Amino acid sequence: GLALGYRSGDHGDIIQMDFVDSYQNLTIKTLMIMNWVATFCPNASHAMKVDADIFVNVYLLVEVLRGYPTKGFITGSVIRDGRPRRDPKSRWYVSEEAYPDSYFPPYVSGAGYVFSTDVARKVSLASRSVPMVPLEDVYVGLCLRAAGVSPVYAQSFLALRNLFEVRHLAYDRCAFAARVIVNGFKPAELLSIWEDFSVNRLTC
Repeated sequence: GLALGYRSGDHGDIIQMDFVDSYQNLTIKTLMIMNWVATFCPNASHAMKVDADIFVNVYLLVEVLRGYPTKGFITGSVIRDGRPRRDPKSRWYVSEEAYPDSYFPPYVSGAGYVFSTDVARKVSLASRSVPMVPLEDVYVGLCLRAAGVSPVYAQSFLALRNLFEVRHLAYDRCAFAARVIVNGFKPAELLSIWEDFSVNRLTC
């Protein structure tokens, strides 16, 4: 929001935490989000974690939320074959000391995912005993495994299409109308897309 000149005083809805906001600290940020949701939103049915460069189709999101379980549920683009990168030069490097196994448990892509709010508490509690890794979406997956929660792949049943699109797609109103998220946009692009989408999506 800050890139658009948005101020906390406008709506009182920006939460600031005391840590360096870096890629390596995304795990800390996500745990703080989970803890905040568990503490202050216990009566909400669902919450969503989404990156800043993501288009969110709020209309479809609200529609699909009606069919989602309200307990023990997390959905998004599920990665089932994730493996730790052992090259120290890799942005996604994880040492054998930090994570000795050859595969990660199933986890949802950190680009955007939806969860029932009880999952936030489960992840927060599990994080006390699960060793930290710097990959925030993988770490949430480790906490989910410890908490006995299995992530569910968000798929449209009419067309076998992932509702949480973690690839970047060029803007197409009707293609975006069929997805909850699409990845990889600059702030100005999001404003431009929303201007068209919010008015013209019903023509699809």
